Amino acid sequence: MIRFGAHAFVWIADWTPEAGDLAIAEAGAAGFDFLEIPLLHPERFDARRHRDALRRVGIGATCSLGLPSDAHAPDHPERAVAFLKRALEQTEAVGAEVLCGCLGYSLGVLTGAPPRADERATVEQVLREVAADARGRGIALALEACNRYETYLYNTLADVDATVRAVGTSDLGVHADTYHMNIEEEGFAQPLADVAGTLRYLHMSESHRGLVGTGTVDWDDVWRGLAEAGYQGPLVLESFSAINPDLAAATCLWRPPNQPPEVLAREGLEFLRRGAARAGL
Repeated sequence: MIRFGAHAFVWIADWTPEAGDLAIAEAGAAGFDFLEIPLLHPERFDARRHRDALRRVGIGATCSLGLPSDAHAPDHPERAVAFLKRALEQTEAVGAEVLCGCLGYSLGVLTGAPPRADERATVEQVLREVAADARGRGIALALEACNRYETYLYNTLADVDATVRAVGTSDLGVHADTYHMNIEEEGFAQPLADVAGTLRYLHMSESHRGLVGTGTVDWDDVWRGLAEAGYQGPLVLESFSAINPDLAAATCLWRPPNQPPEVLAREGLEFLRRGAARAGL
């Protein structure tokens, strides 16, 4: 069954205890099924507080992250494993069942060269170890493909799919993002259909990171691909209401979106619901 979520950065620029509670309340009021929580700093995350806030509002949660630069998995696999396991602890504690995003790399770390086979192999080993931990906690993992300006490791869904299959566990899937696909893929429908067996999570994000349906993403092609894939996983609205200091340089987010948070959320959710219904999801 399709469930509709929203990234916390639709409403807030950074996750603090107070801002997190605000994002939870806003997501519930807007009618989303769950909120995606950015676990960029799991050591500072107050899981008990936010689990209580989610229960009060009556919505669920997923968690996402990007590795810090000093835990970029190809260079620092031990640090990557430690960071991811700490994030899994917090994901479990807040009651979320998915940890997704840039699980094998740090956004903005570029080598000036394509990924080497040994770098991908190191990421696979990290994810294999972390997936075993996740399995015991009942948490699913999803590795995201990001565009070439943010990472050199995984740019296409096929890149991620190859690593998912190499890791060889159903606890790890593909995390797609229409913003990144708009840059890297040859269309939307075929790449999504090609990973039907491993696709687990989807960011629905516009080409300019603002209101979905107002940019250059071919949404008809997206919905066609999801229908062909028989997708029944989460659909997550990802827009950015303000500039996050941890992500600004890596993602080159220098200006706010084209609409305020309440419009991004309300009209964005309506857009996703209409599209999913037309596609028969």
